[in-house]
Amino acid sequence: MDRKVKWGVIGAGGIADRRPMPGMMLARNAEIIAVMDVNDKIIESLKEKYNAKYAYTNADDLIANPEIEAVYIATPVVFHAEQAVKAARAGKHILMEKPIAMSVAEGRQVIKDIEATGVKAACGFMMRFGALNLKMKELIDQGILGQVVSAKAQFTCWYPDMPNCWRQQKKNGGGGAFVDMGVHCIDLIQHILDTETDKVSALIDTKTFQYEVDDSASVLMHLKNGCNAYVEANFNIPDKAAKWRLEFYGTKGCMIAHDTIHQLDTGSVEVTLDDGSVLNVAADFGNMYTKEVESLSDSILNNTPVEVPLADGVQVQEIVEAAYYAADNDKVVKIAEFFNK
Repeated sequence: MDRKVKWGVIGAGGIADRRPMPGMMLARNAEIIAVMDVNDKIIESLKEKYNAKYAYTNADDLIANPEIEAVYIATPVVFHAEQAVKAARAGKHILMEKPIAMSVAEGRQVIKDIEATGVKAACGFMMRFGALNLKMKELIDQGILGQVVSAKAQFTCWYPDMPNCWRQQKKNGGGGAFVDMGVHCIDLIQHILDTETDKVSALIDTKTFQYEVDDSASVLMHLKNGCNAYVEANFNIPDKAAKWRLEFYGTKGCMIAHDTIHQLDTGSVEVTLDDGSVLNVAADFGNMYTKEVESLSDSILNNTPVEVPLADGVQVQEIVEAAYYAADNDKVVKIAEFFNK
């Protein structure tokens, strides 16, 4: 039997309870031994639900537990940097939800501080582990579409005004729909095409609701491989009307995916080639969160490189910050110049 890394979850309520933690329970090489949430009304029920040995309402107490080997950080973004650095200095390996910090500058400092400790740390782009997203990358790497010249991605939901909602407060989340959902679109496009963005322009605003963060983002990116990419992220499209799409167009055909941008490992992919033939892509679905945790746990147990390093999260955050600036100033922004790289 594989040895299991002992995990603690910081911010165990909300999305962590709905998606990542059930996935962690299925991991062959990981086990949840501690949960933490500031809501003292739910923490005991979470402890029982996940058969955890420890329960806390303070992150520092969980981090101080010597039995815990790794932490999953799923708190509001404003707490990510401090909690991650404390965990690293306590010798805990880290899986951190995106974005890893409130700004690029803070994210770079987090990486520097964590690297000084020698622990492993990964960014939570779990959609990279989606079965069809992996298959799309494989097929594009093989050249099935020829030169990819255009890409599109859309990830949306209905997220109306709610009292005391941290994702609707700039001071706690850093932004709105584009920060929360658009980053997955950016990461998947770049990862599948094995390239990065060098230039960005954007229209980002709040059209529908009253909160201070964006509910609508339309972002145009130029990639270093010459491809143009378009990303849409919205908080103001009804869930039942949302069509989560990921599309690639090349000189030999096109690839259109439905619902592979998702919190579940699901969806469908159709490839249309230049001769008119159509290929429906098959894959064996699993649990993206399970695969994500198993990946980092393997890196911890075998001392191998992390599959989704924090640096990837900061690189995506560079695009986000540049896009917000582009939208606010009606400009096309070159990433390297904007960050003096």
